[in-house]
Amino acid sequence: MLHQYEKAVLHSLKKGSKNLEELASDTNLNRDSATRAGYWLKEKAAVEIRESITQSYELGEEGKKFLESGFPEFNLVKKLKQGKSLGELTDEEKRIGLPWAKRNGWVSIEGGKAVVSREGEKILHEGQEEEKLLRKISKGEAPGREHSPVIKALLGRGDVLRSVESKQLSFSITTKGEKLAEEAGAEKDVNVLTKEDLATGKWKELKLREYNIDSPVGKIFPGKKHPLRKVMNKIRKIFIELGFEEMEDRLVESSFWNFDALFQPQDHPARDLMDTFYLSSPEKIPLPKDEVVERVKKVHEEKWKYKWSREVAEQAVLRTHDTAISPQYLLKVRKGERKAPAKFFTVGRVYRNEATDFKHLSEFCQVGGIIVYEDATFRDLLGLLKEFYRKLGFGKIRFSPSYFPYTEPSLEVEVYYEEKRQWLELGGAGVFRPEVCLPTWGKYPVLAWGLSLERPTMLMMGIKDIRQLYRNDVSWLREARV
Repeated sequence: MLHQYEKAVLHSLKKGSKNLEELASDTNLNRDSATRAGYWLKEKAAVEIRESITQSYELGEEGKKFLESGFPEFNLVKKLKQGKSLGELTDEEKRIGLPWAKRNGWVSIEGGKAVVSREGEKILHEGQEEEKLLRKISKGEAPGREHSPVIKALLGRGDVLRSVESKQLSFSITTKGEKLAEEAGAEKDVNVLTKEDLATGKWKELKLREYNIDSPVGKIFPGKKHPLRKVMNKIRKIFIELGFEEMEDRLVESSFWNFDALFQPQDHPARDLMDTFYLSSPEKIPLPKDEVVERVKKVHEEKWKYKWSREVAEQAVLRTHDTAISPQYLLKVRKGERKAPAKFFTVGRVYRNEATDFKHLSEFCQVGGIIVYEDATFRDLLGLLKEFYRKLGFGKIRFSPSYFPYTEPSLEVEVYYEEKRQWLELGGAGVFRPEVCLPTWGKYPVLAWGLSLERPTMLMMGIKDIRQLYRNDVSWLREARV
């Protein structure tokens, strides 16, 4: 099977041998396409290619300058002949021109003065051979053999003259090539059908280009979404299909929303610098001008029995969990900005001051959400989580009792990992405590959860190290499949 460019080259060479320029012109191909087709045919013994090297010359930057203003040694001889002294010469004429003029025998130094010799006067009368040669080359004329000594001298003189070698290709058809051209038939195949070809039926008369679908091809790596982004989008789709609204959250929160509104005391160990990233800019985030602050303060002081501090609550942190947005949406429901019953979810990044290893990162993602509904039950939460993980592709799911500061009852979600033949924990959930619900929403209960994003992604991809998801390994990203 011949490529359409190969057919064009064969039919062109049937008329006679050609060089590359002639072949490209006759076939209406560019030089690269014609060359490529010629070498394809050479591998098939259909074309012979002869290579020849031709040498030409071009002016360097100094050569262009000398052609315009003259060689320094020639200018020096002219000025000396006009009666000027060495002191009246330019720096270039003294620095470059004088040594060359002496070397050529055009001048001599007598009594501290430069004197033009007979050879110098002869050059002034007949003209400089170097300048004549540069002018000839600048016009595109090839120098003759008689110019060899001058060429050799100029090539060794800085950037005056450059030697350029170019490869010339000559193509001729072989007996096998003539046979292939006859078998190929039409000189040109059609690889694009127009609307008119189809409408008029002309396509039936056209010679369509053949394609070898068994030919090996290189891999193509188009732009693609990161595996984590693909799983994020799938999770968003699942929750939206279940009737949820996505919450608009932020990475920087006040300690009030991140801890206090979730009934976490201000002296809780998790709020210590060992677990939380506190910011220096902004150092403080103003609390909402709302009665919710007084309600949260009251429940802390009544239940935890300590003096609640507004300054501590204003401290800016990188959020340690995406549940920090949940009490803010409960407040929206209380104010009537959202109607209950309501279902919200979020997928985003969180930060914890933890050591990094194969299953822990200081920066990772969570999947959070709440159901705001007075008649919601713990059983509803179990059913929702089971349906979510089923849609995500996990068949075996179970729940284990657990403890979290702001939910009661609480549970952990586990899925069965077939490869390891063991259950793996993927997240926590529960019912918000009244101390969380009543100050923000004013009612009870609220179902809530905070699930891992990286862990199920690792299971879905067969990855054993969580850090692999965040390495900029292009080879892995190209081949990665979820």
